[in-house]
Amino acid sequence: MVKNKKGFTLIELLVVVAIIGILAAIAIPQFAAYRARGFDARAKSDLRNVATAEEAYFADNESYRSCTQATCPGLLPGIKALSSGVNLAMTATATGFTGTSKATKGTGVTCNWDASAGGFTGCT
Repeated sequence: MVKNKKGFTLIELLVVVAIIGILAAIAIPQFAAYRARGFDARAKSDLRNVATAEEAYFADNESYRSCTQATCPGLLPGIKALSSGVNLAMTATATGFTGTSKATKGTGVTCNWDASAGGFTGCT
């Protein structure tokens, strides 16, 4: 008499669980790296937006403003809020401005802006 057995054996289930564990061990560190680079992109974007607002402020007032993450919104035109977890600082000079931004959850790079050097100077 032939029995109709359906289902998976314990060995088959253990093999599947082991494969899923190996894939997760490979994917989770990569996901963390992608996430950190996303935070860096947020800091870079905030720096570019505030630099554009600095130029708009200069067009109206013929001077630049120094500001930080907390004071730029409301001080510069078009800046309503900046991303949380980003440390941003703009420093006005007589002929331009410089700025830096760094994401607290990023890879640790600081992005720089120098208006007299032509704008965005990179992240180091």
